[in-house]
Amino acid sequence: MKIKLSVGNKIFGGFLILIVLFIVNALIIFQRGNSIDNSISFSSDVAKPSKESINEFSLVVTQSKMLITNWVYLQTNKEDRESLRNLKNISYPQLKEKLQKLVLLWEDKDQQKKLDTVFQKFELMMKAADENILEKLNTFEDYENPLTKLLAEDVIESQIIPQSAELLDRLSKIAAKQTEVSDRVDKEIMSSTVGLRFSTIVLGIIIVLAGLLIAYLIVRTIRGPINYVKDVVLMLGKGELVEEDKNRKYTNDEIGEMAIATNTLVNGLKATSVFAENIGKGSYDSHFQPLSEHDVLGNALITMRNNLSKVAEEDKKRNWATEGLAKFGEILRVNNTDVQKLSDEIIGNLIKYLRANQGALYLVDDEEGEEPTMSMVACYAWDKKKFHNHKIHIGEGLAGQCWQEKETVFLTNVPQNYIKITSGLGDANPTCILIVPLKVNDQIFGVIEIASFNTLQKNEIEFIEKIGESIASTISSVKINARTQRLLGESQQMTEEMRAQEEEMRQNMEELQATQEEMQRNQHETESTMDTLNSSLAMVEFDTEGKILKANPKFLAIVGYTAAELVGDYHRILVTKEDRASDEYKQFWKELAAGNKLEGEFKRTTKNGKTIWIKGIYSPFLNNFGQVAKIMKIAYDITSYKK
Repeated sequence: MKIKLSVGNKIFGGFLILIVLFIVNALIIFQRGNSIDNSISFSSDVAKPSKESINEFSLVVTQSKMLITNWVYLQTNKEDRESLRNLKNISYPQLKEKLQKLVLLWEDKDQQKKLDTVFQKFELMMKAADENILEKLNTFEDYENPLTKLLAEDVIESQIIPQSAELLDRLSKIAAKQTEVSDRVDKEIMSSTVGLRFSTIVLGIIIVLAGLLIAYLIVRTIRGPINYVKDVVLMLGKGELVEEDKNRKYTNDEIGEMAIATNTLVNGLKATSVFAENIGKGSYDSHFQPLSEHDVLGNALITMRNNLSKVAEEDKKRNWATEGLAKFGEILRVNNTDVQKLSDEIIGNLIKYLRANQGALYLVDDEEGEEPTMSMVACYAWDKKKFHNHKIHIGEGLAGQCWQEKETVFLTNVPQNYIKITSGLGDANPTCILIVPLKVNDQIFGVIEIASFNTLQKNEIEFIEKIGESIASTISSVKINARTQRLLGESQQMTEEMRAQEEEMRQNMEELQATQEEMQRNQHETESTMDTLNSSLAMVEFDTEGKILKANPKFLAIVGYTAAELVGDYHRILVTKEDRASDEYKQFWKELAAGNKLEGEFKRTTKNGKTIWIKGIYSPFLNNFGQVAKIMKIAYDITSYKK
């Protein structure tokens, strides 16, 4: 029986062979690597640290001997004293603890005993140093005592130096042994590394050759079907939709499934292209079935169709609203002289345009009364008898409530007894009621009430609200025009009455003209007098607070200011700082504000700080209520006379 393998099984079998070879290679590498790791671990964690610690111990012994000797012979070296204390209390305990942990891992137990002996001898040496040197030699008097110092020197010569030499000898032997162990471990690592490299290369070559052989066999099996799929995909890449080869037989494996899926894709693309053409032609209701729920292109086209359909619907609504606004704009333009005709045209055309059933238009009454009312002026398919001469007060019913709140009212659950849409065959409740206020600039001119069997859409309600603003504006204009016509008639009547009075007024005007000529003569004389005064005397005007209102050229020449610099400023600019703060100056302006006339000689200051003397008179001018309106000063310069 012939065994049929799929492409996956073929590839899996090839990879299985490679995996077996790889596992064999990995086991060999793992065995060799584990040996190398153990050797490296022992070298890095035990051999080398032990060797370094023994050398460090030798250094500690040497430093101890040197520092103890310096303690005896160099009494002023405080740094050596502190170093000896640190070595004894810190460095040596830490080193001992480290070596005691390492010595437990040594293979030669005899070396452990030798190191313990070294610890004991070093501690005995340090104890002898403490008792005979460090505790005896502390103060200056201790060093001055010959006996104490001689005993300390004897301890160094007889104990410290010989014991240090012995300890160093023992430590050198222990260090030599650790060096031998470290060298042996390094040789083992080198030997294992060479063996690992050789076995890795050999097995690697075997794996490569096996992989090439397996790849060749698999390629021979799948090359033909893959080439077929490739040709189809290349044609798809150029945008060509190939015809399905129904006579072609496909292998019963993954490659065959790829070919079948490719044919399915081609058929799906054909259906997609047809669907896209229908969308381009505006046929948004054409049916299309995506290849699957994860078909990105098909689902995107469906989404695009839905969006285009929505946009088209919105454009349709927008065009409907635009056409409606234009239509009703024309109605409002043509019928802007008669409110009744305008109302009839609006309500009739509005109900037809909305395809509604009934409607009525209410306008606010112009009569002034205790409470404003609103009356129906036009209706469409409405029960006129029910509302004949019926007035609606603000807040009364839905229409009155809409008037009061100035907001649209929209009902879809219409009460049974609210209104009936009647025909020759019977009557029924409407599906919805819409009441829209006619307002412009927040002023209500009326309301429109519409009843319909069809529920009005949001865009239709918005359209009616826009129309309501235009209707309110037009009604406002019509009422204004009517009021203007009425006022024009009243004006014509008043004109006739005024003509009767014109003759009487003409006679009065002749008398007034004679009086005016007399006044002009007097005014001319007054102006001549003022011109004479302006040319010969300095004149200036102030308000009651001393603000300069006007000054003639003569006064400006005396004080050295220009009119722009002086007008708008205050009188105190013309006096010294001392006079300005004096009580006399404050009393001076109080007298003038009270309406008292003041005259005399006054010291003043010019723009450049020069002191001058002026002889003048301050005269208050009273208004019709007897209050001081302004103060005029007339003066002339007497500086040369004063000098």
